[in-house]
Amino acid sequence: MSSPDEPLKSEIDDEGAEHLEATVPALMDAMRIDRALAMLTGCSRSEAVRLIEGGSVVVDGVAVTKPSQLLSEGGVVEAVLPAPSDGSVTPDASVDVTIALLDDDVIVVNKPYSQVVHPGAGNHQGTMIAGVIARYPDVAKLAEEGVGEIGRPGIVHRLDKGTSGLLLIARNKDAFESLSAQIASRGVERRYIAVVEGHVESARGVVDAPIGRSATSPTKMTVRPDGREARTHYEVITYLEQPSRTIIGATLETGRTHQIRVHMAAIGHSVVNDPRYGQRNERSIDPERLALHAGRVAFDHPTSGERVVATAEVPSDMIVLGPMKQANEWLSAN
Repeated sequence: MSSPDEPLKSEIDDEGAEHLEATVPALMDAMRIDRALAMLTGCSRSEAVRLIEGGSVVVDGVAVTKPSQLLSEGGVVEAVLPAPSDGSVTPDASVDVTIALLDDDVIVVNKPYSQVVHPGAGNHQGTMIAGVIARYPDVAKLAEEGVGEIGRPGIVHRLDKGTSGLLLIARNKDAFESLSAQIASRGVERRYIAVVEGHVESARGVVDAPIGRSATSPTKMTVRPDGREARTHYEVITYLEQPSRTIIGATLETGRTHQIRVHMAAIGHSVVNDPRYGQRNERSIDPERLALHAGRVAFDHPTSGERVVATAEVPSDMIVLGPMKQANEWLSAN
């Protein structure tokens, strides 16, 4: 949770929405929530009012309904800002882009955990896609052709900031349509390595639980009966001691926002260093680093139809948490 000296925490989710959490500092004591929200986020007062009236703002776990509500020092404000409607992306060659696979149809990028995939609320700079279109202008043309979502040219799935690993990007309309269809029909295999709290009892299992936005905290997703279908397969790779943790392999059958994070927390084994669904308590890695890595993606090539597999070993900053040799072998196994 934020301190009054550092009041604002921000996270962009894989749908481009910005999740904000702030502890009310002394200077905002007895301030109207709409005014404080505008100051914290940089949005206009009218935009702050719309967020409040739309149910996107919570104070101390209770939804705010009146823009005139007054804040108290030490209270916790949570809000979700939707992705911007003007999603134009400016090419930025200064953004590092590591390519795992490249041809005329597809790019597979190995994203570092510190990178945001695409612009979100707040018009963030230095995104991965800005670096991609600086190197491969054909991807930018997809936006001009109206292919895909605004501000996300070529992107067919996403990774949260804090998560490292492989991301699929299409270079033309046919490739985008093919890969998107494969995602929808669950024909794209996505494997992750995660370090989770505690010892997972079952050697392997499936978390089959629908996911939706939390009714009490708009910055969180949660398991709820009226949520969207979500299914995560997992298997134990290595048990760790002192502290008690487990390195697991997880395979997505669906791809909901924060899916692995929500599902593992739901069964009592939150991802290490995840402040949203567990605790940020691991000092050996960057505070912004989730112990989660997308290490394998497999798909049918849009042109040839051949099965393509790309893998990326667990990066060095996660190896400090435990030995990853078996994890890397699991990523490469058929």
